[in-house]
Amino acid sequence: MTTKSVPSTMTASVLRSVHEIVLEERPVPTCASDEVLVEVASVGVCGSDTHYYEHGRIGDYVVTAPLVLGHEVSGRIVAVGSAVAPDRVGERVAIEPQRPCRSCEFCRDGTYNLCPHMKFYATPPIDGAFCEYVLIQDDFAYTVPDTISDHAAALMEPLSVGIAAAQKGGVKVGDTVLIAGGGPIGVICAQVARAFGAADVVVADIDPGRRELASKYGARVVDPAAQSTEDLGAHVFVDASGATPAILNGIRSLRASGTAVLVGSANQIPLSVPEIAMREINVTGTFRYTNTWPIARALLLAGQVDLDSLVTHVYGIEQVEEALTGTGGGLKRIVMPGVRRVDEPSVGGLV
Repeated sequence: MTTKSVPSTMTASVLRSVHEIVLEERPVPTCASDEVLVEVASVGVCGSDTHYYEHGRIGDYVVTAPLVLGHEVSGRIVAVGSAVAPDRVGERVAIEPQRPCRSCEFCRDGTYNLCPHMKFYATPPIDGAFCEYVLIQDDFAYTVPDTISDHAAALMEPLSVGIAAAQKGGVKVGDTVLIAGGGPIGVICAQVARAFGAADVVVADIDPGRRELASKYGARVVDPAAQSTEDLGAHVFVDASGATPAILNGIRSLRASGTAVLVGSANQIPLSVPEIAMREINVTGTFRYTNTWPIARALLLAGQVDLDSLVTHVYGIEQVEEALTGTGGGLKRIVMPGVRRVDEPSVGGLV
């Protein structure tokens, strides 16, 4: 292992049980031959992190042992395994927070996001990144230039969600794209759709603040409680809300042969089979992403998406619980594990 000066222990913020976050001193992990050790700079707070904190589970994924949350990660490589080029030490990187088996049928055909043996940050029992150091396989640590901030590099993970949704929907030049939900993922999906060439990007949200935010990123906004979109004739509908009425309305807003991409979490919902069959509507989902970080980096470097302005609050490692509970509103929250506390977490952003 090639390394810079790295301490033997680190601070980690650990979910012990529902509504119980504690700080622990843990050993700094050691690289396997194909891994790099990353000193964590920024970690975005995702809705899944909040859900585990509030409920202790997401579907079949149940927190049964202490768990470190956080999977939207950037940092700097401080050590590498024996099979990794030693000159990677010192690189700033954005992390794709997953480890597929690389040998199953899904990994071999390129859909490694569906690997049944996947180990994903902050998904029980795999620890995430609300800590000072993390390990990742060498090829899932993507170099980022200094023109991309630590916060934006961390948010390449939700950006990858938006890219995967646009790819799954087949968004192309001239398309009309309807997005349900004006939260972080909805706003990112809107930016990606525009970058992919969509001519008309419409964001529907019942919250006026979210509509105002989406409009600042160039989307046309609609209040679905007051204005129907069923005559929109969208080529692609992306659900980033998880709300049953929004999903059903979005499918009805598609033109014949259009595609609905379900990104938001939702329970079972009733779908009109005749409507889908007779209009040849394609209904699909997305589960994480594959090979999206190079695209995310290119979009950021070209200025086609803006992630920094989404950040409204920044916290230190001692404030993870505050970041998870969302005290004080805001849009996108960042934890900086190398900092103990931030006296004024609010940093502005566009909300």
